[in-house]
Amino acid sequence: MTSSADSPAFTYSDVGATRGSMPAGYHRLEVRRRLGRGPDDFRRFGDAVLSYRMQRGLGLLAEAQTPRAEPGARVTVRLGIGRVGVLAPCRVVYVLDEEDRRGFAYGTLPGHPASGEELFAVEYDRATATVYGVVAAFSRPAAWYTRLGGPVTRAAQRLAAEAYLVTLRRTPSLP
Repeated sequence: MTSSADSPAFTYSDVGATRGSMPAGYHRLEVRRRLGRGPDDFRRFGDAVLSYRMQRGLGLLAEAQTPRAEPGARVTVRLGIGRVGVLAPCRVVYVLDEEDRRGFAYGTLPGHPASGEELFAVEYDRATATVYGVVAAFSRPAAWYTRLGGPVTRAAQRLAAEAYLVTLRRTPSLP
């Protein structure tokens, strides 16, 4: 687990694993949807991901330490429905700013009802000029109520991933 003097340790040991192959022993999720076409869409959607547009658009962002994702930045999301919810602390593990991939991953901190990591990214397929949105995660329950929720909790995570990408697709075009 990684931590610094002023930041708590991640609640899982496979920090950064959303960059490559997902670790065993976790529920794994990957949702990939076509968002648009061309380099302008790639830049627009990439900027939106890095500024937490998906979390803001769903009303889940409770707090972000920085206006754009930066490694080490704390992010708190509010999980739940209506007035029933829980604050879920995370920290940005890494940021992608590559020629064909942009985004970031955050990992869970103590107090989060799950233990694991989630990646939010856009990918540009130059061969087809297609822009894809990607949400990928590995997680396992960290609280009694997420253990009790079992398949319902996993279904909610999948629905949230789909909703993140729908929200991203609605990002306004560049002027």
